[in-house]
Amino acid sequence: MSEGDATAVSATGGGSPPSGNLLFGPQPNVAGAAGYPDAPPRVGFFTDTSVCIGCKACEVACKEWNAVPEDGLELTGMSYDNTQGLGADTWRHVAFVEQRLPRADREPGGEPGGGQEGFDVFEAARNLGTSPSPSPSPDGAISPVSPDGRTELRWLMSSDVCKHCTHAGCLDVCPTGALFRTEFGTVVVQADVCNGCGYCVPACPYGVIDQRKEDGRVWKCTLCYDRLGAGMEPACAKSCPTDSIQFGPLEELRARAASRVAQLHAAGVAEARLYGESPNDGVGGDGAFFLLLDEPEVYGLPPDPVVTTRDLPAMWRRAAMAAVSLAALGVASFAGRRR
Repeated sequence: MSEGDATAVSATGGGSPPSGNLLFGPQPNVAGAAGYPDAPPRVGFFTDTSVCIGCKACEVACKEWNAVPEDGLELTGMSYDNTQGLGADTWRHVAFVEQRLPRADREPGGEPGGGQEGFDVFEAARNLGTSPSPSPSPDGAISPVSPDGRTELRWLMSSDVCKHCTHAGCLDVCPTGALFRTEFGTVVVQADVCNGCGYCVPACPYGVIDQRKEDGRVWKCTLCYDRLGAGMEPACAKSCPTDSIQFGPLEELRARAASRVAQLHAAGVAEARLYGESPNDGVGGDGAFFLLLDEPEVYGLPPDPVVTTRDLPAMWRRAAMAAVSLAALGVASFAGRRR
């Protein structure tokens, strides 16, 4: 999405029409519910991991624009990734997932249990690109599953970020109002209001929000709220060289994502699927969703996230009923003694 498009989004009112939601009923106008009657359409991210090259430009752009401090740059010992995961000092994280191929459920001739017995992953990495020549899919595009034509080894790369949930547990539990919903439907932390209680940390079903050790305050992606207000797209999307990170109105992104999945399925990439795009999931749909080439757990994502405060209303009702029952028993007992 261009900066001109973002300006148009900022100036347009009304938001998207509500859609159904199995857990929560009609899909709410989150900005309108937060007190923005003339809010623009809700915006978000669509991350197409099939074209992510792991350059980490989004991580760098996020840190530079938001003045996020460096976080140690420690290698995990399991990957070439040097930022490990999302945290208070990493608002964008590009995961590197190395996989051995072929697998019986993906490629012809795969060994049961995944991979090939006695296969040397490092030797395969050294020989990548030597042979055979790239094998395009039927429509002429190179397959993201084996982009150089080989099937022994592949890297799955994905730029993770705060999901800006429709039903955000972090918002529900914050006692100070440090977390708030913006007119764009995103969720932002006001660091100067945060008291460091940490209630929001376990309330996030994705484990995104985190506290800094120095003062205990929490930090996470703001979807570049300051840039949105100026009609600009977020720094990470602006810096992405392959358009793996796409920014725009959420409903438009969902339609674009569905079309991309259909394109990959037609190209023979049967495992391509969307994650977090559905308003019928446990958080009412994510404001930042993904196209994945494997199960969510492979990327470190929960397979079935549910907003952690979903059952709070029922719990309070039961607690109130129990309190009323105890009070009634107390009154009855006292009345019986008087008689």
